[in-house]
Amino acid sequence: MTEKDHFCLQEFLPFLLNRAAEESSLGFQQAYKDRYGMLRTEWRVLFHLGIYGQMTAKEISDRAHIHKTKISRAITKLEERRFVSRRRDENDRRSEHLKLTTAGETAYRDLRKVAIDYDAELVAQFSTEDVQLLRRMLRKLAYMED
Repeated sequence: MTEKDHFCLQEFLPFLLNRAAEESSLGFQQAYKDRYGMLRTEWRVLFHLGIYGQMTAKEISDRAHIHKTKISRAITKLEERRFVSRRRDENDRRSEHLKLTTAGETAYRDLRKVAIDYDAELVAQFSTEDVQLLRRMLRKLAYMED
């Protein structure tokens, strides 16, 4: 048996993290997809605007770590659904200020409640201590915190 035979993909941390992320996001994905026909990037843009208020596409891209091209497509879709409005920056004509419309605010509040409930459902499988540890470890990996 060679050394490579000892490698277990199912225990490889990046594989496990990816599987956990995919599996744990499926339920919430159904909510934003079924209710609003949104894709993942669209709900993430909606939530950034719902949480932080008016932002530019670059600010969302930087904060969410999503390529600006994907953000731009998501904004176009959200604008088509009348969830987002754009206003050109008077000082920098290349930049637009984005904010949620009334319909966007309603969708955000609805999905925020679904997200809170779904998060509670996920963490109910674990003890309070395990949840705190899991969140701390995932933040450390996600943001490469010390």
